[in-house]
Amino acid sequence: MRRFILAPDSFKGTMTAREICDILEDAVKALVPEAETVKIPMSDGGEGMVEACLKLLGGEKRFAQVTGPRGSLVRCPYGILPDGTAVMEMAGCAGLPLMEGCLDPLHATTRGVGELLTLLAASGCRRVLMGIGGSATNDCGLGMAAALGYRFTDGHGAEVEPYACNMGRIRHILPPEKLPELSITVACDVDNPLCGERGASAVFGPQKGLKPEQIGPLDESIRAFAGLIRTELGPDVLEVPGAGAAGGLGAAMLAFCGAELKPGIELLLDAADMDGLLKDAELVITGEGRIDGQSAAGKVPVGVGRRAKRAGVPCVAVCGCIGPGAEAVLSQGVTAYYAAGDGSKSMEELKKTCREDLRRAALQALEKELEQGQTKRE
Repeated sequence: MRRFILAPDSFKGTMTAREICDILEDAVKALVPEAETVKIPMSDGGEGMVEACLKLLGGEKRFAQVTGPRGSLVRCPYGILPDGTAVMEMAGCAGLPLMEGCLDPLHATTRGVGELLTLLAASGCRRVLMGIGGSATNDCGLGMAAALGYRFTDGHGAEVEPYACNMGRIRHILPPEKLPELSITVACDVDNPLCGERGASAVFGPQKGLKPEQIGPLDESIRAFAGLIRTELGPDVLEVPGAGAAGGLGAAMLAFCGAELKPGIELLLDAADMDGLLKDAELVITGEGRIDGQSAAGKVPVGVGRRAKRAGVPCVAVCGCIGPGAEAVLSQGVTAYYAAGDGSKSMEELKKTCREDLRRAALQALEKELEQGQTKRE
């Protein structure tokens, strides 16, 4: 039996990872009717983390009302796994789609993340797996920390509201008397540090609406805040891989919650027994909405590609579009990539055509790979 492993991420705003698996399967069956397809909807810690974990591990999906990134209440999904571990994604509390096009990284808040953690602890949960990709925020977790009871004051002892625009005014961090008793593992979708050229503001800020002239000042404010964390709380978060994820929420989870940061894609690949499945595989197909230079920092295609490369199995990526720096994934186990579009369509147009666009790109990718004989045959 010829085995094809289908392990894509969601295409943000258009298709879930499960929908993409179904489309890829249709394309495989059209060209190789006798193929065995193994569908593994993936997530690197961003949107789709809850669904991916529940699909792989079982459990129950639930919802909670918490504060969204714009300050209004949102219905946030989370899951309870069979062993009692809660799985949540910060994108459900503070993700880009929740901004509804009104990007505002200086005021967007992570408060809902802290509210959900508090709710989970109050319900008796003691272990949490949190994905932190897909954020709309750049507040270094100020909102999350405030929801847990932390307070921030200026040099005169006055309270500072927990927004990114106020970070430069903070001079003291006042911890709560008691924190929720939770053991938290954070699934990061990138390995970027907190500050600098590869930091939260410079790399991810623009896609959240940060203007060029705002990047430097906010980066300096976050750097100073990291120094304050080291002085008043102890942890040195500045250069930790993944600290820059979700606008600095990675650093905040370390500093304020004592969390452990891990690559999100690796956690899910282990749960899916990807190494075992690869032993008899002919080809792996992965993908995400946009493959670009950021993909090589820990996104799904690279995580899947590295595992495939280690097993000697070709891995192709089918994506929505290709951006600058995409060629970096070719050194990370992805043997080729194919795009469903050129990135010129609006989101409204994409929602109408994305499924057919993806199926066409998947067929093109498979035809080329099979013709070239690059697949692993028995």
